[in-house]
Amino acid sequence: MAEVPMPSDEAERLRELYDLRALEAAEGVEDGEVVLEPDFQAMAELAAYVCRAPIALVSLVGRDRQYFKGRTGVVWTGTDRQISFCAHTICGRSLLEVHDARTDPRFRDNILVTGEPHVRFYAGAPMVSSRGYALGTVCVLDTRPRRLNEQQRQALHTLAREAAVLLETHRSARLAEEALRHLREMEDLKRNFLTGINHELRTPLTSIRSYLQLILDGGLDRETEHGFLKVIERNGDRLLDVLDELLLLASLNARTAVFEPGPADLVAITRLAVEEACAKASHREHTVTVEAPGDIEVRADSRRLRHALVHLLDNAFKFSPPGGRVDVVVTAGPPAVEIRDNGIGVTEEDIERVFESFYRAPEADEHAAGGSGVGLTIVKKIVQLHGGIVRMERNPGGGICVRVVLPEPPPRA
Repeated sequence: MAEVPMPSDEAERLRELYDLRALEAAEGVEDGEVVLEPDFQAMAELAAYVCRAPIALVSLVGRDRQYFKGRTGVVWTGTDRQISFCAHTICGRSLLEVHDARTDPRFRDNILVTGEPHVRFYAGAPMVSSRGYALGTVCVLDTRPRRLNEQQRQALHTLAREAAVLLETHRSARLAEEALRHLREMEDLKRNFLTGINHELRTPLTSIRSYLQLILDGGLDRETEHGFLKVIERNGDRLLDVLDELLLLASLNARTAVFEPGPADLVAITRLAVEEACAKASHREHTVTVEAPGDIEVRADSRRLRHALVHLLDNAFKFSPPGGRVDVVVTAGPPAVEIRDNGIGVTEEDIERVFESFYRAPEADEHAAGGSGVGLTIVKKIVQLHGGIVRMERNPGGGICVRVVLPEPPPRA
């Protein structure tokens, strides 16, 4: 049997197949379990009827195998590419017709000819995409030598053209469905954000108004009035924090945020972030450890990077029980900061989404954890400004581990 030829555009052709996601269903099933697609199945049956052939296939030629999207007259779901007649067809753009495979040096030793189903006749039209790549064929086979008439050849060409259009239509439908799902998710996120931000703004404002009214009503001793003013101050600070976060996210998205990187010590930045976060969460009495070498030089905007680390530490404290443990490890080669907690954790599905704007994991709502849902988005954008990456994963013993990795600093001149 002659060696199977390879199209000159094989790499691009395969990329087109995978871009169309045309092989996903076929490659994910075992022989005998494939579910044929009704539209392609109808094409195979029509090809068999028009060409008066016992076997008809709508096939895609992958890297190593030929997959059947529609079939009649056989029970296979595909064949090895090395014995595929269609592997020859996709090397051209015209119909390939083999009148008697026993006399054709390319196929006379093929096991489909010498054994079951004893193929003698083959005719296949290439399924050419709009970008000009032959992805597969619509073909018919017979167990006796024969020829097609001109109308039958034209019918195969038409079916192959329509099969290519159908593949691309399926892709467009999938993309539209994915876009619609994404829009729905964004609408859900916006709705959740508006609900959350309403709570984050309304709660401190309501508190401020209530305490101001009590002060205005008079009759309070000096100590009580001073305590109420402290509460008003805390709630005012909380409002400013929320507004600052929203403005920072907007400037990061618009790429207008001030970013001034320079030589910096990652260990010093981390220790300052730990001190700031611990001061905010002192009432929760966490055990915090910091493991770090003497110093690790990085190129960073110290203020922005500290801001991101404080966010991550705030989350670790917020989602850990009072008296919980938070471990911070700073390493070199590449420079990195790892923050581990023993808190409630999040699911694997939520880990994939926690850095999206306005996304709040269900665990946050279940535990009434405050926040506008933009903190981790800000962290990711700040780390990306530094050319770094941030990852989150679940700890085997419970809780979460977040790792921020920065690029190595450029060598000194």
